[in-house]
Amino acid sequence: MCLRQTSRILYYSFVKRLAVLIGLIAIGLLVITGAGCYRGTHPPRIGSPAPGFTIRDADRTISLDQFRGKVVVLNFWATWCAPCVEEIPSLVKMQQDLKPRGIVVLAVSIDEDADAYHQFLKNHGVDLLTVRDPSQKTNDMYGTFKFPETYIIDRQGIIRRKFIGAAEWTQPEIIQFLNKLSAG
Repeated sequence: MCLRQTSRILYYSFVKRLAVLIGLIAIGLLVITGAGCYRGTHPPRIGSPAPGFTIRDADRTISLDQFRGKVVVLNFWATWCAPCVEEIPSLVKMQQDLKPRGIVVLAVSIDEDADAYHQFLKNHGVDLLTVRDPSQKTNDMYGTFKFPETYIIDRQGIIRRKFIGAAEWTQPEIIQFLNKLSAG
């Protein structure tokens, strides 16, 4: 075997090992940052039934089943989450505009501090159906661990769309999608 072939073999061996090492580092970073991490047991998929739940806080008891026959915009949020705070005004506006069409926003807060939660609702004029789930059992059922995250559930209880991060809820595309679901 000549020196050139030996060098080429060593080079390709090195490149292959380097690629494996880079892959392992990438997987490690995903695990460390929580990307791709799911704390629940079976995250729901688009087109599958929305997991049912009942949340009882100091103000009310809410069950997903009570909204059967309506389109539900299920929003997981927190008062300390800047993107959540950013999207709340558009959620409120969209709810005001579309409520007569059978579309309801259910905002589930994961805040632990009840006083901070209530103060936030008051200070920001949040006119949405909200409930606090500090145990985070509900968002765990949905596989949500980064906030905000929102699921669109149709009249039959099927998840039709998922939004990760803040959305502008008054966008024509979103309004058209919700109107189509409410008509169907």
